[in-house]
Amino acid sequence: MAQIADKRRWLVVGLVFVAIVLNYVDRQILALLKPTLQLEFDWTDRDYSHMASAFQFAAALAFLGTGWFIDRVGLRWGFAIGVGVWSLAGMAHAFATTVSGFVASRAVLGAAESIGTPAAVKTAATYFNAKERSFVLGLGGIAPNVGAILTPLLIPLMALMWGWQATFLIAGGLGLVWVVVWLMVRIPEQPNAERDAAAPKIAWSSLLRDRRQWAVILGKALTDQVWWFLLFFMPDLFHRLFGLTQGTLGLPVAFVYFMAALGGITGGYLPSYLMGRRGWTVNAARKTTMLIYALLILPVPLLVGVDSAWVAAMILGLALFAHQGFSTNIFGLTTDVFPARIVGSAIGIGAFAGNLSGMAMIEFAGWSLDTGRGYLPMMLVCAGTYLVALAAIHLILPRIVAVDEEEDGEVQVLAH
Repeated sequence: MAQIADKRRWLVVGLVFVAIVLNYVDRQILALLKPTLQLEFDWTDRDYSHMASAFQFAAALAFLGTGWFIDRVGLRWGFAIGVGVWSLAGMAHAFATTVSGFVASRAVLGAAESIGTPAAVKTAATYFNAKERSFVLGLGGIAPNVGAILTPLLIPLMALMWGWQATFLIAGGLGLVWVVVWLMVRIPEQPNAERDAAAPKIAWSSLLRDRRQWAVILGKALTDQVWWFLLFFMPDLFHRLFGLTQGTLGLPVAFVYFMAALGGITGGYLPSYLMGRRGWTVNAARKTTMLIYALLILPVPLLVGVDSAWVAAMILGLALFAHQGFSTNIFGLTTDVFPARIVGSAIGIGAFAGNLSGMAMIEFAGWSLDTGRGYLPMMLVCAGTYLVALAAIHLILPRIVAVDEEEDGEVQVLAH
């Protein structure tokens, strides 16, 4: 793929990074304010699970269209529209007073925020070559964790100072400021844009007959459920198991996501090192890296038996370190095997599957907690699902073969 010499491509990466940070601030606020809002509105755990599931289900459905939307409309306007809508939806939470009001706000937020993943992956696939791409994806993998680190440190304090309504309004307003800055910046022309526009369109039916797509679908479905479950329930876990209040749970939660950020960095660096410095094939580098992370998450069920919140934070930190490293390589796998012009659609379909599995895990958590079974059942799922995901990817793609970035041929359907 022809490279853009223009240094503005790094400015684009920086702005996408900030958008994903804001994305995770908006989606995590409700989890952090759960103790306060649950007391004020008398929610049950299943009420909260339904709110989180509304986000997941709306995002899952939207992922079927946002990848296509980004591929067709382009990054500039497509991303601006998505961020604008999700910011307004985040602000709408301030005016909700019923469970149904919060469910509606979460649903719109989830649908709009689904634009973030295909936009970030398409940025990497469009403006960077295969070796640079893993680094850029690893950098992009840090953004959710930066948002997840800042949110527990700032949101509880903001809520104590100004109230929970103002907290939602301020967080959403920052997204609207981002939209203005994004539209003011002249995004560099996409390389090979004329070629991609003239290339034959790829029907989703073709993607769904492609075994590469199913490797992405299963990889996302089996692992995203862990991320979504912990994102929505981690503050409650520290509150329920260790008695931490809204004002004291910020530091351990922030530590967990700091570890997750390190996982995203290493997940991008390790395969790049193995391919660039050690001469490994894409297949060997990707699968070895994923195996390492799949093994690192195995101890996570131990946290339900510890007495210290900080010991639990270290166990959860290792788990999300492993998740982000593994997840970065699923994104890398997608850009390895699909050409840039359809990578948004490919990752969108995978994210659809990941959000549905996340919704199922969230509902399972609500049921488990309401019926007195606690957090152990979810922890056991978290421990084993990455090895299952890697086995599924290997069975579907015994050998990962990267697409030739200089060729403009149609997607080769590999169904057998």
